[in-house]
Amino acid sequence: MYTIDKLYEAVDVRGPVCVGLDTAEAYIPPKERRRWEWDYQAVWAYNQALIDATADVAACFKVQIAYYEAMGLGGLETYAKTLRTIRERGSLVIADIKRGDIADTAAQYAKAHFEGVFEADFVTLSPYMGMDSLDPWLSYTHRTGKGAFVLMRTSNPGMRDFEYQELKGGGRLYDAVGDRLTELAALGKHGYGAFGAVVGCTEREEAAAIREKWETLFFLIPGYGAQGGAAEDAVLLLQNGNGGVVNASRSILKAWTTEAQEAATCSDAAEAARKAVITMRDAIRAAVNTGAFP
Repeated sequence: MYTIDKLYEAVDVRGPVCVGLDTAEAYIPPKERRRWEWDYQAVWAYNQALIDATADVAACFKVQIAYYEAMGLGGLETYAKTLRTIRERGSLVIADIKRGDIADTAAQYAKAHFEGVFEADFVTLSPYMGMDSLDPWLSYTHRTGKGAFVLMRTSNPGMRDFEYQELKGGGRLYDAVGDRLTELAALGKHGYGAFGAVVGCTEREEAAAIREKWETLFFLIPGYGAQGGAAEDAVLLLQNGNGGVVNASRSILKAWTTEAQEAATCSDAAEAARKAVITMRDAIRAAVNTGAFP
């Protein structure tokens, strides 16, 4: 079984929300930050609380490595413990690392993030050095079922600089990425390839066509919440409520800021995060049920 099949089944049971643990020290309640000598200690305590509060209502978690690298060795230890804790709770984790190198270097990156202390179920990858940059990661797919989400049409304003470049043969650069991704691994039992694509929900007018064209690609969908995407946008990239996970980071991590401020604890933040995940999940499900999808 491919891990993408497990993710499909998690969405089916718990809904399509992906909790982004892009945890900056500034997102933690001040009262909690003051308890710890080092930022990475506060982040670890905060992550633990949020994982425990949301694991049963989220399809998966996405952990952005940059936030942990910025805290040095202690931050990388927190990163490793966060990945391990998510997987010990029976949830799936996407390591948001956006690697894109080739040959032996890519093989070492794959070993680092699909084995050992940084082991994850999925990674994010950049394809722009060519398809051979994906080969070492694919070897793990064939051996272990692990998967990846490859940058295709992202949610940032600068996506138009390159992803929208017209190709001589027709279409745009992101079309070429999507087409090549469909050629990679065999389909899992739910009809999706082990390698999916990162497709943002901030460009509503293209969403339905993208979903229809690449029906065998499972999508990691950023752009919800703080970046402006809404449930009605996200469901256009799903297939009857599945076929993708919708990531939200800041709107979940900082949900406590809409309630008690200075006196907030990790427990308060975890409760607020759980409410935010449930609200997001229910909004997406409601949009599916009202027919706001292709």
